[in-house]
Amino acid sequence: MDLLTKGLFTCAILLFFFPITSYAGSIKDGASGNPGEWYVGDTPASVTEEKRPILFIHGLNSSSETWYESNDMYTTALDNGYETAFIDLYPTKDMWDNGELLAGKIEDMYHHFGEKVVIVAHSKGGIDTQAALVHHGASPYVDRVITLSSPHHGSQLADLAYSSWAGWLAGIIGSKNEATYSLQTGYMSYFRSTTDSSPDIGTVPFYTFGGTEWGSFGSSLYWGGLYLSSYGSNDGAVTVKSSRLPYAQELKVGKWDHTSIKEASSTFPLFRPYLNETAPLAAFGLETAAVTEETEPAAAQYVSGGEYTGRTRETVIVESGADAVTFDWISSSPDVDLKLVSPDKKTYSGFKAAKDETEVLEGSYHHTLRIDDPAAGRWKLEARSPGGESYLLNTSFDSELNEKISASINLDELKVKNKDARLKFKSDMTVIHYKNGRQKETKLKAKQQSGGSYQLPKLGEGVYSLTIEVEGTYQKEKFARTMISSVYIDQNGRVYSEDF
Repeated sequence: MDLLTKGLFTCAILLFFFPITSYAGSIKDGASGNPGEWYVGDTPASVTEEKRPILFIHGLNSSSETWYESNDMYTTALDNGYETAFIDLYPTKDMWDNGELLAGKIEDMYHHFGEKVVIVAHSKGGIDTQAALVHHGASPYVDRVITLSSPHHGSQLADLAYSSWAGWLAGIIGSKNEATYSLQTGYMSYFRSTTDSSPDIGTVPFYTFGGTEWGSFGSSLYWGGLYLSSYGSNDGAVTVKSSRLPYAQELKVGKWDHTSIKEASSTFPLFRPYLNETAPLAAFGLETAAVTEETEPAAAQYVSGGEYTGRTRETVIVESGADAVTFDWISSSPDVDLKLVSPDKKTYSGFKAAKDETEVLEGSYHHTLRIDDPAAGRWKLEARSPGGESYLLNTSFDSELNEKISASINLDELKVKNKDARLKFKSDMTVIHYKNGRQKETKLKAKQQSGGSYQLPKLGEGVYSLTIEVEGTYQKEKFARTMISSVYIDQNGRVYSEDF
């Protein structure tokens, strides 16, 4: 055997026993944002055998930079002696595509480090991770998973983005994509069913965190928190209830918003014991008893929206006895002049503006104004913009009326419930059918049956966006509310849904 043949033979043997793994290099060398590329951090001064390498996974509309740019997570892990890896997934694709992409890269990392990794995932990254493990065979390479405010049961903000009112705005800013489509609560109910029933579901332990803060009035996560407050405690983008998995160990529900929960100063000391080869048997710092999520969602919103050029007007009915009302004008442009006129002819301006950071409607702008002890009657809101504009008006009520109306889905029937004899109302439901993220049929009005119930139409497989408009009187005072949700109907006609 000549020298060249010997060399090739030796290389082949080495490749068989020590496969080459492809990665983009150090986080200092590569530019983030290229789906499928992954990076490693610096090697710690001292690496002990019991410390697992950490793979950090970003969420919706994000990239690997979220862990090391304006975030102390990477440096904290390095200082604590952990090897690290970071990956860029598709920022706007669903869990199926990202899960498939991620699975192959996790195997590469396993070979690179020579051992299993621990995954720390933020937001939708936790769902992409579970898809990789359960549906694409990556579980042999992962020791455990820690999720930071992952919407395991979907997001009501995604339902809103696909509703009949928000369609104009969501389409303009590009938030109607595969990722947002898959995060609708109806679709995520389907994903939970196909995932949680897998015999491999318990192979890799999961640990979860949830947040309860959404910032001060007018902040970038405030409006999301206000909208989601009807569904329970939340961090401005994800509810505590959605962050939980029935078979996962919840490490803590804390006072974090959707951004701060992924910062090391907030959560690293709490999940650090679970990064090692042997994790504690009992939860560390378990603090969940104070957060209860068993109540039915409140009917606390009135939603409208559309398109206009130059100027448009909206009218909102505020009932007597409301403690406060918050008007949130969500637009595709920061340049909107808003004037609000009360029923007693008082004029309000000074809407506080903020750029959206909820991930779902990223790229939009919020113009928010809160009125305490509002006058009952019709409030008129006028908007002026230099050019064409798409908008969504979300009006939130702090009122005893909120708890007196609810909706529930049982199989293929939706029912609007009246919880107070003094309450008189009628409702109207609009259904939009989407398949693979695209509107398949024009929106239609569902026919109301006796007792305030609706039979869900079956137009084939896909997500059905449900928008219910409720108008009536409470103690002879007029009111109006909007309730939004979604269901998924599979090819066999089975309905999947979360509670309203």
